Amino acid sequence: MKKASVLFVCTGNICRSPTAEGVFRALAKRRGVLDRLRVDSAGTHDYHAGEAPDPRSIQHASRRGDDLKPLRARQVGSRDFADFGWILAMDRGHRRLLGAIAPPETDARIELFLEHSARWPGLDVPDPYYGGAKGFETVLDMVEEASERLLDAVLAGIGDKPAAGRT
Repeated sequence: MKKASVLFVCTGNICRSPTAEGVFRALAKRRGVLDRLRVDSAGTHDYHAGEAPDPRSIQHASRRGDDLKPLRARQVGSRDFADFGWILAMDRGHRRLLGAIAPPETDARIELFLEHSARWPGLDVPDPYYGGAKGFETVLDMVEEASERLLDAVLAGIGDKPAAGRT
């Protein structure tokens, strides 16, 4: 069986994208489809490569039953555009950067993560790094809601070649 592959991308890969990875993994596990997926996260920059997610991200996600502790930050690389069918940017800046560095031959769907949200369609996931607890909770609310619809879309496409490139 072909595996669908999903990569979540933010700036440093310590707040938003690892939160999305952890929430998406937990959702897929609850639905019994995690074995059909490859899920990862990365940052547009290497500021925190090798580091665990921000302790506040870990703490807030843990309260909702999502474990981010095993995750480690890494920078998105050229190979990711071949290895992942879905590349989800947390904000428009990440989306622009991903579009600029993507090889022309990529088949990856490079999208804004909240394009999959019914409640916050097309908005940026705000960076909680410089704020307080409310910011981390808001990120979790957004990620949980959009992940439901994203997982439905990813599962619907397993076995199909992703739609061409950079929307």
